[in-house]
Amino acid sequence: MKIICIGRNYAEHAIELGNKVPKEPLFFLKPETALLPRRNPLFYPSFTSDLQYELEIVVKISRLGKNIQKKFAHKYYDEIGLGIDFTARDIQKQCKKDGHPWEKAKAFDGSAVIGNQYLAKDQLGNLNNLSFQLFKNGTVVQSGNTKDMIFKIDDLIEYVSQYFTLKIGDLIFTGTPVGVGPVQIDDKLEGFLENQKLVAVNIK
Repeated sequence: MKIICIGRNYAEHAIELGNKVPKEPLFFLKPETALLPRRNPLFYPSFTSDLQYELEIVVKISRLGKNIQKKFAHKYYDEIGLGIDFTARDIQKQCKKDGHPWEKAKAFDGSAVIGNQYLAKDQLGNLNNLSFQLFKNGTVVQSGNTKDMIFKIDDLIEYVSQYFTLKIGDLIFTGTPVGVGPVQIDDKLEGFLENQKLVAVNIK
């Protein structure tokens, strides 16, 4: 399986990091080893001093597909969840400055945290109006809504499937809203989708 991550899919987040708002989806990949085993803590990596959280809606692919048209994209996923894309921001900034790829800032072991459950999309209603929040130590640090996505879920599936065959079990991290920030050892993060807690992780 593969993890496809969409960058700069919320305009305010792109602006907060000093990036241009994209005219087409930007994406990168994380390997399967980036998935943090469920219920495990994330140990603060020794190679960074600026580990940051990014809460995202996650789509789990349920059918094999290639070159999927937008009008058929809804048939390729049944469940929606939450994930946290962890970023070594200091390393990412240096890689961008040097014009280098930045997988080592985004795709390291444990950098993709997903929840213990997904919600059936049919039970969620309008997928283009889903609210989600991230709490750090009990305080809201990110609050987003899919209505603010630049590229909606079906747009992303159409676009990404031009380049990659989507396989059952693949995950699409659909981008993060404004409010990304650092974590420290002993922080606790909890993510809620439509007021249901779907993801949690402790930093050790």
